[in-house]
Amino acid sequence: MAREQWGSRIGVILAVAGSAVGLGNFLRFPGQAAQNGGGAFMIPYFVSLLVIGIPLGWAEWTMGRYGGIRGFNSAPGVFSVIWRNPISKYFGSFALLIPLVIYMYYVVVEAWCLGYAYYYLTGELTSLSGGAESYSGFFDNFTGADEHGALFADGGQPLLLFLIVTIVVNFCLIYRGVSKGIETFCKFAMPLMVICAICVLIRVLTLGTPDPEQPDRSVLGGLGFMWNPDYAALSDYKTWLAAAGQIFFSMSVGFGIIINYSSYMRKNDDVVLSSLTAGSMNEFFEVCLGGLITLPAAFIFLGVAAGDFGTFGLGFNALPNVFAAMPAGRAFGFLFFFMLFLAAITSSLSMLQPVIAFLEEGFGLKRRASAALLGLISMLGVGFVLYFSQASLAMGIFDFWVGTTLIFILAMIQTFMYGWIFGIKKGEIEAHRGAHMRIPRFVQYVLKYIAPTYLLVIFIGFCWQNLFSHEEDPFQTEASFRSALDDGTVPESLQAEFVKNEKKLPDDFVVSPLEGDAGWAIHSPDGLPDFKL
Repeated sequence: MAREQWGSRIGVILAVAGSAVGLGNFLRFPGQAAQNGGGAFMIPYFVSLLVIGIPLGWAEWTMGRYGGIRGFNSAPGVFSVIWRNPISKYFGSFALLIPLVIYMYYVVVEAWCLGYAYYYLTGELTSLSGGAESYSGFFDNFTGADEHGALFADGGQPLLLFLIVTIVVNFCLIYRGVSKGIETFCKFAMPLMVICAICVLIRVLTLGTPDPEQPDRSVLGGLGFMWNPDYAALSDYKTWLAAAGQIFFSMSVGFGIIINYSSYMRKNDDVVLSSLTAGSMNEFFEVCLGGLITLPAAFIFLGVAAGDFGTFGLGFNALPNVFAAMPAGRAFGFLFFFMLFLAAITSSLSMLQPVIAFLEEGFGLKRRASAALLGLISMLGVGFVLYFSQASLAMGIFDFWVGTTLIFILAMIQTFMYGWIFGIKKGEIEAHRGAHMRIPRFVQYVLKYIAPTYLLVIFIGFCWQNLFSHEEDPFQTEASFRSALDDGTVPESLQAEFVKNEKKLPDDFVVSPLEGDAGWAIHSPDGLPDFKL
């Protein structure tokens, strides 16, 4: 069977950029920046980009092409060529598991985007009344967030229909192969995404001050809310952890995707410039488009409350409120969610291809058989995500253990393999084969010493923060707070202290003293104690 290859250099660049550009650029990045110091977040963000993003991208492109010209396209095969040890192929299996499991829940979110684009096109979403609660209720009902198994009961069929359409599109494209399927679609989808994003961006930046009675809720106010730096956040380890995690999602490093995609390149294809170009395109989508659209638009209409929404809440609950209040909101709502759908589908295609390559290479299956088998395997995981949909339980489990934890592990494995097994001297020679620009020499030492150390520190901090219990008092309130409290509503000053310590209290909670001057209790309106101070 003839070896698959990319049809053109621009094709592979757009495909790799498409794998990186996704929901994280337009939903995850703005929320992460706003919650971690605004403009100050960009300092650890660019440090992570320079220490692990760009260097690890070059390493993956180099190792992938090296294995590809020796006849291997799957990560286990590429790893076995680089490290002549039987254990290497088992490390390579992480690069199959990660994209496969992420696909199982990512394709569901992809269907959400398609559904929202359709409902904006038909006007159903713009016709809702009741404000934020109605959009939240629509989202919960559409995604089955209220109850496990709700999507398989009456009323859950709309999402299932959009999911079927999404999966069919994915597998039709992946069946057509690397050049005729993935490359052709990305050549069409990436420019269309730019057009849609720029149309929405222009509309957001020309909103001015929609409500003259609230002059702070303006375009400049929204940009300030997103980008004004809070340098105190730099002393918080979570800020650096969030920045490193965002780079993984931004650049698609540590996923096993770049190694697979670059394995279809020819011997003298330029991996240095291609990697840098694909990464630059991703940063343009993330910083210049995602950072200027989503959160600033939400702030203009919702104020500081926009920062309280999570990734999905920002996209599927907050933004519908924005489009409802925006002139021509129906059209721009459609453009935005259609753009998200295109971004998601270029990413989900990249998650299928590494496993397809392994089934073809490891088991000798033809394209049709490997696509059918992969479809069956992935549907089992998708069904699990759909059934355990209450509060996105299954999605959260998959994302934490595979979409976050295992990515850190694979990234550390790949830096170790490149720097200490493949060797930075050999890596430098291979990277510059056919290259039109040179990688600075110090980058090789970054890959061998600094990047693994940086990743290890980040991973240890991630484990400490997420895998160990820290059940202590969330904070100690100042004496001035305690002396000011009485049996009334929680004052704004104490609310702000809770927010700073990542706890949000509704305004109707009350505070009462405990017996024996033992402190204070925060009560919900029904009288049940929720916190003790």
